[in-house]
Amino acid sequence: MRIASLLVVFSVLLQAQDSSGKERQKYAKAMAKEGAAGIPKLLPYAQDPDAEVRREVVRSMVAIGGPASLEPLTQALWDSDEEVQIRATDGVVNFYLPGYWERGLSGTMKRAGTRVLSRWTDTNDQVIPGHVEVRPEVVAALGKMTNGNGANGKGSMMARANAARAVGVLRGKAAVEDLVQALAAKDGKLIYEVLIAFEKIRDRSVAPKIHYLLRDLDDKVQVAALDTVGLLMNPESVAPLREAYDRARNERVKRAALNAVALIPDEGSRPLFMAQLDATDEYLRAAAAEGLARLGRAEDGSALRERFEKEVKMRARLAQAFGAVKLGALGLGEFDPLRYLVNTLNQKAWKGMAEGYLIELVRIEAVRAALEPVVAQSTKIEKLALAQIFGRSGSRALESALEGLAKDSDTEVANEALKNLRSLRTQTP
Repeated sequence: MRIASLLVVFSVLLQAQDSSGKERQKYAKAMAKEGAAGIPKLLPYAQDPDAEVRREVVRSMVAIGGPASLEPLTQALWDSDEEVQIRATDGVVNFYLPGYWERGLSGTMKRAGTRVLSRWTDTNDQVIPGHVEVRPEVVAALGKMTNGNGANGKGSMMARANAARAVGVLRGKAAVEDLVQALAAKDGKLIYEVLIAFEKIRDRSVAPKIHYLLRDLDDKVQVAALDTVGLLMNPESVAPLREAYDRARNERVKRAALNAVALIPDEGSRPLFMAQLDATDEYLRAAAAEGLARLGRAEDGSALRERFEKEVKMRARLAQAFGAVKLGALGLGEFDPLRYLVNTLNQKAWKGMAEGYLIELVRIEAVRAALEPVVAQSTKIEKLALAQIFGRSGSRALESALEGLAKDSDTEVANEALKNLRSLRTQTP
C-alpha cells in the first residue's frame, strides 16, 4: 500500500513538472469540489515550488474541511510564504470554529504584487466553546509560529500576530511560554495580539511576566496590558497596577488602570475607589463602584444603591447596579438593580456590559436563588442571553436553570441552552 501511494505521488510530481503554474493552480482549485477524496491528490502540490499553487492548495483544503484536512493545514504553517502561513493558520482555526476563515484575516486578504494587503481589525472576541478539544500538535505549531520559530524562522510579523490570535481563539494554554517569548520581538501588533490571547487563556501565572508592559510608551499596548493583567487577577499585580494608575499620563490610561485595580479585591485599593466614587468621569465612577463591590463589605451596598438611583450615565449606572446586587440588593421589582441588569440584556449597545456583570453575579448562590424563578417569564432575548451567561459562569449549580431553558417552547432558546449546558459540564469545576 505504501509503495503504491509513493508511486501515485511520484506520478503527480512528474505531471506537475510538465504543466504550467497556472494549470497546477487550476487543478488544485478543482480538487475542492471532490471533497475528502481530493485531499490525497492535493498533498503533492503542498510542496509545489510555485507559491501561488500552494496558496490554492490551502484554500481547497479549507473548503474541503474535515479531520483529513487538519494535518496538511498544520504542516502548511511551516511554509516560507507569508500568505500560505496566514491562510493555513485561519484554516486550522476554522476546523475548530467554523466560519472563522471568512471572519479572520484570510477573509480580507488581497495581494498587490509581492505584498499581502489585509484589513486587520482589533475586534478579537472569538473563542472556541469550552467543550472543544484542540490537538496538542496544533497548539504547539501555532505557538512556535508566534514565537518566530515557525516557517524556518521566516514568519512575518503579520503572520506571527495572526498565529497569536489563533492561539487565543483556541485557548492554547500549552503555548503560553511561546507567547511570552514572542513579546521580545517588540512589535506593537504582535504584542497586542499576545496580550489578548492571554486574556482568553486566563493563566494567572503569566501576569508577573508582563508587568513591565504596564509602563509601555505605546498607549494601545499599555492599555491592553492593563486590561490583561487585571483580568488575570493575580494578587501580585495589585501594586504594579496602582502604580500605573498613579503615573497615568492621560485619561485613557487612568481609566484602564483603575478598572484593572477594581478586578483584584484588595483593601489597600479602597482609598482609590472612594476618591473616584463621585468622579466627573463616568468611566472612573464605574470602575470605583466595581472595585468597592468586590471588596465585599455589606455596608457599602447602601452607598452604591443610592448612587444607582441618582445616576444618569448608563456605564456608571450599570456598574452601580452590579455593586448593589453583589452586596445584597436581590429584589426584582421594576426599579431594582438586578431587574435593571436583566432588562439591559434587551439593549444591543449595553448588552455586553450587562452580561459581564451577570456572569460574575450568578456565581453567588443568593443571586442565583433570586434570579432562577423569573427566568421562565423573561423575553426571548433575555433567555438567549441568560443561557450564555449561565454557560460561561463556570458554576455547575446553574445546570438546573439551563435544563429548564432547554425545555423552552422556543427552539432557538432550547438549542442555545443545550449548547451552553454541554459547555458548562465540560468545564473544570
